[in-house]
Amino acid sequence: MKKAMTIAAIAAVACASVAQTKSAADGIAEYRAMLADGNPAELFEAKGELHWKTRRGPKNASLELCDLGLGAGVVKGAFVQLPRWFADTARVQDLESRLLTCMERLQGLDAGAIAATPFGRGEQLAMEGLTAWISAESKGLKFALPQAHEQERRFYALGKRAFFYRAGAYDFSCASCHGQPDKRIRLQDLPELTKNPGDGVGFAAWPAYRVSSGEMWSMQRRLNDCYRQQRFPYPGYASDVTVALGVYMGVNAQGAESVAPALKR
Repeated sequence: MKKAMTIAAIAAVACASVAQTKSAADGIAEYRAMLADGNPAELFEAKGELHWKTRRGPKNASLELCDLGLGAGVVKGAFVQLPRWFADTARVQDLESRLLTCMERLQGLDAGAIAATPFGRGEQLAMEGLTAWISAESKGLKFALPQAHEQERRFYALGKRAFFYRAGAYDFSCASCHGQPDKRIRLQDLPELTKNPGDGVGFAAWPAYRVSSGEMWSMQRRLNDCYRQQRFPYPGYASDVTVALGVYMGVNAQGAESVAPALKR
């Protein structure tokens, strides 16, 4: 009996030791893995594909001729090369701003009105689904944002400047949370985004389904919330500053595999 109690005590100590060495990040990773097979983002993907193929708007047209950078109607591989320069608009555009262009030109919808619509309402609901489906079509592919055009390089420089710009009530910047290794908030590790962040971390994971709010968040919405936490005014939807930040983070994510749409806390 005494021997059995000793073995049990040793086993208990071993289990406690394992529990102590298990980090909060490990626990969160296990939680996400358990939910991954039933990621609600799949529902948004299905809606997004439907929105892409359905004739809508004043022009009664679908988005199937939308050029996301690889040619009219080509979706696979486009997400991991955005933001990029588009000659037809003479602008560097990310996924959302490019979709606004296509929705206006192909379907006759009002891009300005969509941009002014709050997240989670009206055509912004369609945008959530579209970004989920389009990103899913490039899942597993590696980010390779182009930097050949001078404006792409300019936007990278602008994005870097915006990333490190400190202001607001707390003198915060994007780099305050994501500019150094081994930082965390609410028990979660914060990815360092000034260097290549690794597969599926940071930029490579958005858009994502937020479990805490039960909503699909695009990169634009994620950046808006970052600005809120910095106590900055919200940036304009699909504005140059958000696109520039996307270029900076996307180029830094070179070679990382896209896991979007991912699952987030």
